[in-house]
Amino acid sequence: MPGVEFVPPLSPKSLTPSLNRRIINKALNDEEALNTTFIGQERAREALMFGLGIDAKGYNLYVMGEQATGRFTLVKDYIERHVSALSTPDDWIYINNLEEEREPVVLRMAPGGGRQLAKDISALIDDLLDTFPAAFDNPGYQRRKAAIGREFDQKYDKAIDAVERYAQANQVALYEEGGTISFSPIVDGKPISDTEFANLSDDQRQYFYDLIDELENRLSESLLSLPIWKRENSERIRELNRNTVEQGIKPLLKALEHKYASDLGVLKYLRQLRSSLIDAIVELLAEDSKEDKLDEMDRRLHLEESFLPNVLIGHKIDDGAPVVYEPNPTYQNLFGKIEYTNIHGSVFTNYRMIRPGALHKANGGYLLLDVDQLIEQPYVWDTLKLAIKSGFIKMDLPQQDVGMVNAITLNPQPIELNIKVILMGSRELYYTLQDYDDEFDELFRVLVDFDLEIPVNRQSLFDFVGRVRMHLISSGLQGVSAEAMHRLVEFSLRMAEHQSKLSAHFAEVIELINEAHYYCRKAGDTQLQLQHLNTALRGKKHRTGRVSQTLLNDIKEGHVLIATEGTAVGKVNGLTVLEIGDTAFGTPARITSTVYAGASGVVDIEREVELGQPIHSKGVMLLTGYLGHKYAQHFPLTLSANIALEQSYGHIDGDSASLGELIALISALTEIPATQALAVTGSINQYGEVQAVGGVNEKIEGFFDLCQHRGLTGNQGVVIPKSNAVNLVLDKVVIDAVKKGLFHVYAVETVDEALALLMGREAGTLSGRGRYPKNTINYHAVNRLYNISLIVNGGEEDH
Repeated sequence: MPGVEFVPPLSPKSLTPSLNRRIINKALNDEEALNTTFIGQERAREALMFGLGIDAKGYNLYVMGEQATGRFTLVKDYIERHVSALSTPDDWIYINNLEEEREPVVLRMAPGGGRQLAKDISALIDDLLDTFPAAFDNPGYQRRKAAIGREFDQKYDKAIDAVERYAQANQVALYEEGGTISFSPIVDGKPISDTEFANLSDDQRQYFYDLIDELENRLSESLLSLPIWKRENSERIRELNRNTVEQGIKPLLKALEHKYASDLGVLKYLRQLRSSLIDAIVELLAEDSKEDKLDEMDRRLHLEESFLPNVLIGHKIDDGAPVVYEPNPTYQNLFGKIEYTNIHGSVFTNYRMIRPGALHKANGGYLLLDVDQLIEQPYVWDTLKLAIKSGFIKMDLPQQDVGMVNAITLNPQPIELNIKVILMGSRELYYTLQDYDDEFDELFRVLVDFDLEIPVNRQSLFDFVGRVRMHLISSGLQGVSAEAMHRLVEFSLRMAEHQSKLSAHFAEVIELINEAHYYCRKAGDTQLQLQHLNTALRGKKHRTGRVSQTLLNDIKEGHVLIATEGTAVGKVNGLTVLEIGDTAFGTPARITSTVYAGASGVVDIEREVELGQPIHSKGVMLLTGYLGHKYAQHFPLTLSANIALEQSYGHIDGDSASLGELIALISALTEIPATQALAVTGSINQYGEVQAVGGVNEKIEGFFDLCQHRGLTGNQGVVIPKSNAVNLVLDKVVIDAVKKGLFHVYAVETVDEALALLMGREAGTLSGRGRYPKNTINYHAVNRLYNISLIVNGGEEDH
């Protein structure tokens, strides 16, 4: 092709990274590589070590990085290794506040102490149920109870006897039946019936009426003290019951008090327990008059609900410091909750229905949270900051603030908080919190910043191979071949779009390994081979390739006009990349331009119809700056030009088409045809320097696929910015075609180099006299612009 000599194509070797196979192979056989926690990320590693090591208020951590960079796994693994030597934090238990039930008391105990106390109190309840009501069947107790009953009966009988003697002396009989006393007249030595009484004379009847009235008055006077006697009787029985219970529980509580003599909080609780336990046992077990006596299960439940400690957080002695990740940081999941139950239609709760949150579980250790989710939860962010600042977890109920007040609420004592909070979130949110939350910097002083790319060196390659091997072992595979490992490293370089940087998105490497594992198992192999990876990559491309295939088919069938041979004025093949879901692919797009006399300037059709996004519009506006700087130093820049990406019907963003747009514009301006065998990508500045763009590999492969379908002629290729050469990690098929001379990749630094390639003639360099050589591209551009300026501003030029 004429003009090619100005910029030689890139060599096949420069289109793909050169791997250090010796280091990779060495790492495959090194057992030390299996101890990898981080791949690269030195900055993040140092920050994490500092944040975990410093013991000062406010030094919580913010782990900044994109999703799927492995930050969660790496941070969690690293923290777990760091905390393995730290001591186990204390247990926290809630006990019933026997003086004010709505304010449960918190106790702090040594690790394992909470569960042990609960076990001891449970054993105490067992002993109580064994001891009582058996103690009330004791002959000594029954004797004392009977004696009290006899005293009452004697007083009662004495009062009744006096009335009965007086009645008999006056011919009246006294009857006592079912606790009711009645009188009946005696005639002829025997009590008479109501019928016989009716047959008596009026005087006799009146006599008995008056006598019985007098007897009833005497009876009332005699039994006037009966309520007092009954009360005294009940009090004496209660006192007997309390003394009996006290004697029974005294040795049981004494043993517990001796065991917990060094723990003042438990000792105080046990001493308060004595009186309440006596009352509860008397009420539950000593009352004979209860019709619906509770069975043993109900009695146990009642005692447990009143006296058994609620172990909110219990540890084993050798647990070490806790590392807790809360994936769903709602208010209740973080700060705990108070549960409620329904009893006979009313809401009820007590201290045993307090449940811990992630802050309680991580107390004395480390709490990991996704700040992007945390910030969306009502009340949570402000409450978390308050807990960190105050050093206490207070169990408030946020629903009370919005009118959802429960029938009964608890106000548990706050728990002392000693915790390191590690937030994981995006860069945008970090800077937003810094700007809008004054307390953020005060509480989260340590930034752990994860890079998106990891420089390729001996250590990072070792770490990468080690992580891959660890995952394969956990997946049940015996190993990986050297060729497969080389392909995985190349895949990571491709993800990073760099020949000397690995992608930090290690999750994508894991995803590829998992998919290759499927084909490996299907083939009955125990070692991951290169063909399994290639099959997995082809399978994914096929599964996610419907849209890219449809676009390619539209071009093949002529629905979308893209020429790959010949020349045309004002038409250039641009390279675009589309990202749909988790797949990205390149597809060519025709850029067209028209130029005519006028003063409208360069009009971006995409912007005019509101399809062009801001960065794309900026790229088009730069074209005017370039034209003015390059060609219109001695006359006013005046022209009307339209630029469009043909047959694009969605939003367009990015300035990577600005080089192609400029070439199409200059082709239309000079009427010099541009070759259609080359496709162009690149961004420009106003001085004509070509700048790097993204997605360069996908763009090249998208145009290559079309050319390959139509038949490679040896003239086809792509023009990319020279600064993108380091980003080339191309598919083997493209490299093979370049080796055979069937396809070319050109890297340009300036607009002039790109113009020369596409228009097949010299661009032209400005001479000392300020002119371009005749018949060069720039010469024609200056002349055409000057002529348009004369046409538009002709009247002014005459002066």
